Amino acid sequence: MLIGEYKSKVGEKKRVSLPAKFREEIGEDLILTRGYEDALILVNKRMWEKVAKDIVGGSFTDKNIRDTSRFLVGSAKEIQMDTQGRFVIPEALFEHAKLGKDIIFIGLINWIEIWDANKWQERVEYLQKHGDEIAQEISKMSSTNNA
Repeated sequence: MLIGEYKSKVGEKKRVSLPAKFREEIGEDLILTRGYEDALILVNKRMWEKVAKDIVGGSFTDKNIRDTSRFLVGSAKEIQMDTQGRFVIPEALFEHAKLGKDIIFIGLINWIEIWDANKWQERVEYLQKHGDEIAQEISKMSSTNNA
C-alpha cells in the first residue's frame, strides 16, 4: 500500500529518486502526469489503465470528460527509472507543479503525489484549517450516495 510522506531533493537535470518504500510497492512501469492543486501524480500502468477506463468510458461529447482527458491524459509520460530508482521529471510537468529543489512524495494508497515542499506545507495548513468542513462535505456525499 502506498502510504506516507517522504522528503526528497531535485537533482541535476530535474532527476528525483523515488523513495525505496514506494519503489517496492508501485513497481517499474510508471506513468507521471499533471495532478490537481499544482501536484504531479505518479501511478503504475495497472492503476493508469483504471484511470483511463474511467475517463474513456464516458462520452467524448461531454465537455468535462474532454477537459479531464486533456488535463490528465494529455500530459502523461511513461517514466523510466534507473537502477537506483531515479527518474527525470519532464520540463512541462516540472513547471506545472512549480517544483523547486525540495519536494515531497505523498503516498495515497493507489497513487503517489509529488509536491513542491513549500506548496505542500501550504496545503497542509489549508487542510488543518478546513479539515472539519471537508469531513462534513464528505459525510453529506456519503449519506446521499447511501440513500
